[in-house]
Amino acid sequence: MKKVKIMLVFILLITFLIINSCGEQGPLGSKSNPIKMYFVPSVEAGKILQDAEQIADMLFEKTGYHFKVAVPVSYAAVIEAMGTDEADIAWLPTFAYLLAHKKYGADVGLTTIRNGLKKYRGQFVTLADSGIESLEDIEGKVIAYTDAASTSGYIFPSATLAKKDIEPAKYFFAGGHPQAIISVYKGNADVGCTFWSPKKDGKIQDARYTIEDTYPDVKEKVKIVGFTDWIPNDTVTFRKEFPKGMKEEIVNALIKIAETERGKKTFQEIYHIDGFYKSTDSTYDVVRETLDALGEKAEKFLQE
Repeated sequence: MKKVKIMLVFILLITFLIINSCGEQGPLGSKSNPIKMYFVPSVEAGKILQDAEQIADMLFEKTGYHFKVAVPVSYAAVIEAMGTDEADIAWLPTFAYLLAHKKYGADVGLTTIRNGLKKYRGQFVTLADSGIESLEDIEGKVIAYTDAASTSGYIFPSATLAKKDIEPAKYFFAGGHPQAIISVYKGNADVGCTFWSPKKDGKIQDARYTIEDTYPDVKEKVKIVGFTDWIPNDTVTFRKEFPKGMKEEIVNALIKIAETERGKKTFQEIYHIDGFYKSTDSTYDVVRETLDALGEKAEKFLQE
């Protein structure tokens, strides 16, 4: 009987140790504690997730680190994840980066390159037969912006109109660049505000291309009537306390991956990216200066 009791105690002890060890978290980047990488829903979330998984796989091959990817429902959700350590890395648009940096000390590691350009701008689009021919014609019209934290889809377009004293009748947030284009295409808004990029090989690269498969006539039906000032491209951003050595490894890995055929294809598909360059927070001072000139605080735009 005594031996049986001892054996039971021994089994319970082993069971406790096994359960306890299973609950322990390994080092960051291990299989049990992967690096959490978030992507904003600027195009269809399911498609982004597929490409994000490809990026995670390529990073694992280059660094040996495990990654877990996610596409939250809004830009704001990604920003907040940077402040709660729910996200270690976030692929953030310009203004979303400014908010994450201001609120949580998030730090840019890379800026994207598109069509050989390190900057881009926002565009104003409308139906080809709308009668709207210039920014001044937007007075009293309905605008579809993308997201309150989108630089090209809200911040810079609204700043452009404010500087010209142009007052729309009302506006709403469509939820993303494709959705803003669709709002105009279907007549739910007079004007849409989205990102612009120059044509490549004769093909449109601005936000209209994101719905071209579903609406092949979008480039004929929806036209551009104006632009914002130039904006530094979007970012690959790291949370404040992310280990510097690991950050450098990942930054270098992404630059190298962008030079491979598989990497080129994936980055083009996810966010139309050609490559990256190492950047610092000061790269984005021009956007802060735009906000200062408007007399607006960053948080105001996120609250709307």
